[in-house]
Amino acid sequence: MREDIPVLLLKKLSLLPLQEVRLELNNELSKKIMDLSSSSYNKKVLVILPRNTLEVSPSLKDLPELGVLALIKSCIKLPSGNYRVVIKGLNRVNILKYANYNKNKSILIANIKRLYIKKEESTEEIALKRKLISLTKTYIKLNSESSNSIFPKINENESLDYLTDIIVSFINLSLNKRKNYINEFDEIKRARNLINDLSIELEVIKLNNKLDNDIRKEFEKEQKEYLLKAKINKLNQELGINNSKEKEVIKYREKIKNLDAPSSIKEKLYTELGKYEYTSDNSPEGSVIRNYLDTVISLPFNKKSPEDLNIRSIKSKLNKTHHGMDKVKSRIIEYASLKKLNPELNSPVICLIGPPGVGKTTIAMSISKSLKREFIKINVGGLNDSSELTGHRRTYIGASPGKIVNGIKKCKYNNPVILIDEVDKMVKDYKGDPASVLLDILDVNQNKNFVDNYIEEPIDLSPVFFILTANDEENIPPALKDRLEIIYLDSYSIYDKKDIAINYLIPNIYEKYNSRKVTIKEEIVLDIISDYTLESGVRELERVMDKLIRNIIINKITTSKITKKYVKEVLGRKINEKTTSLLKEGRSNILGVSPLGGLIVTLECALVPGEGETIITGNILDQTKDDILVVISYLKSKKLLNLTNEHLHINFNQDIKLDGKSGSLGIAASIVSLIKEKKIKNDIAFSGKLDLNGNVLKVSSIKEKIITAYNNNIKTIYLPKENKDDLEDVPLFIRDDLKIIFINNFDEVINKLFKTKTSKK
Repeated sequence: MREDIPVLLLKKLSLLPLQEVRLELNNELSKKIMDLSSSSYNKKVLVILPRNTLEVSPSLKDLPELGVLALIKSCIKLPSGNYRVVIKGLNRVNILKYANYNKNKSILIANIKRLYIKKEESTEEIALKRKLISLTKTYIKLNSESSNSIFPKINENESLDYLTDIIVSFINLSLNKRKNYINEFDEIKRARNLINDLSIELEVIKLNNKLDNDIRKEFEKEQKEYLLKAKINKLNQELGINNSKEKEVIKYREKIKNLDAPSSIKEKLYTELGKYEYTSDNSPEGSVIRNYLDTVISLPFNKKSPEDLNIRSIKSKLNKTHHGMDKVKSRIIEYASLKKLNPELNSPVICLIGPPGVGKTTIAMSISKSLKREFIKINVGGLNDSSELTGHRRTYIGASPGKIVNGIKKCKYNNPVILIDEVDKMVKDYKGDPASVLLDILDVNQNKNFVDNYIEEPIDLSPVFFILTANDEENIPPALKDRLEIIYLDSYSIYDKKDIAINYLIPNIYEKYNSRKVTIKEEIVLDIISDYTLESGVRELERVMDKLIRNIIINKITTSKITKKYVKEVLGRKINEKTTSLLKEGRSNILGVSPLGGLIVTLECALVPGEGETIITGNILDQTKDDILVVISYLKSKKLLNLTNEHLHINFNQDIKLDGKSGSLGIAASIVSLIKEKKIKNDIAFSGKLDLNGNVLKVSSIKEKIITAYNNNIKTIYLPKENKDDLEDVPLFIRDDLKIIFINNFDEVINKLFKTKTSKK
């Protein structure tokens, strides 16, 4: 049976057969459809849902092929002009065609076909009806929000088609699911889908009920504890017993209130205090929370120590404790001058690189005193656990903040000078990578929000003045090095050491022993430095002078009796004997630099029976071996070396590993000395890198090498000409006392050292 029916489009509301819905229509088109249906179509209307409910103006393609034929049970026009309508779904229909109404093109008319399928009820339908009725009753029983008004309408006498529609309209389903039920003609499929949806809804209801029960039990437990605590407090008051924890909580709350800290920190503390208040006294969690509160409350979040920015005072204090170190002192004075102009200026992150004993740690301490800042030292040499810096999470037993936060807590100010010592000796393994952690700590753009694992809230480290120290620049990770302002501290000359000994070490030693100072002559101090120390710094010199002064104090030695003979009796045999004699053929001195400072490596060569191979011995690495091969190739190309029936044995005499790039010049000189049977004086040294054409290439650390040569009685040094400008950093008195020969090519060394002079006849 076909008929034409006006179409009512609903986007947010579904209508099922046998279901009644109440609508209030304010749309003019919907009102016209109601009037047309009432006047010409026996109050019947076709209710449809578009395929895409989000489409504002759906086209005919978006309209479905199925809908619900509905009856307008009532239509009342309200004073506002709106229509209040009650519509009841009749049955599903197939939509054969959509067309516009002749008299009003805005109204849509659908040509529909109603299907009436009469058949006997199958066993499956009976089973589905029983299952649906059973699930619906269970749903009503478990769902406290549902009404039991549906009970009279569901029984086994009704058809399966009727039951599915009445149950779908009753339970709480989404619009999309209702749409699927509207568009499904087959009642068996609808019943199966409905059984599945009801089963899911029942599981959800059961889970919600379980959660509600759990929450109610927890709430009842807390209420019970609260009432018991209130009663106990009341009994304690009657008995005159003070509640210490309550007073403790009040004190904590007062401390948090008065704490000068960011609001996020205070909120965190109030939260933790709330946990502590309801934690049992016998619970270990209580002590963990109390330790956390004590730690965070004691942190100086916004408390700065007054800083001394007086340039004259800073310069005086630094000069009083340390000799030289002009670059470091200048940088501190620059900082103080600029900080006066901009009080918000962040402190620099300085890294002092130099050999042991030159005073890296002590100058850091002196900087903190001159600026009147607190001083914290953190040694990271051998450190492999990054938690030492970032703290441990509170879940661990014995957890505490990292060394950075702990240091700030102890000094009670947030702008100390923090010395991070031996950064080149950190270790990376399975426990962590401390160098990567330092990236955040030392980056001025990130450390404003440094988060310690224990504190769990951002801490501003930007006011901290970080100073790092290292011996070997090569062992500092590149990413970390990029964040540092490098200042190099070179080795001391013997005259620098003499001034340090006389002006600093000796007075400090006498002060340590609370004894009257006995003057030690300068020439005696110089002899001690030359004969009994081999270091780049002054640490060994301090130990030697301490030993000498102890003997002077105990034996009451006067200045006149402090002679070379006396010094030898106290200090023993000299460890640094000097000689200017000629070396044996094939030997030379090479200037180098190690993490311990400058050094002189003695190289020796020999020809031994063999088949032209090169034998290399000594504690050397790949870079030096490569340099030897380059030198040999060059000498062979110049026909200066011809190995046929002999091996060339090259041996390095030193304890530390060699892997430098400046030994080629000395290696070539040693081999030519051997071939030409010309000895090289012991007071000559070399530093330079050769290429395959004999060109002498630029090398590094010239100042360190020259000072080392000067301290070891070297008189002549051969250097690359490209390093000539580096002499500006070398003290003038050292340059004047040395003969420094700059060369471009190894041929110049041959002409100066190994050329045979012909006599005129």
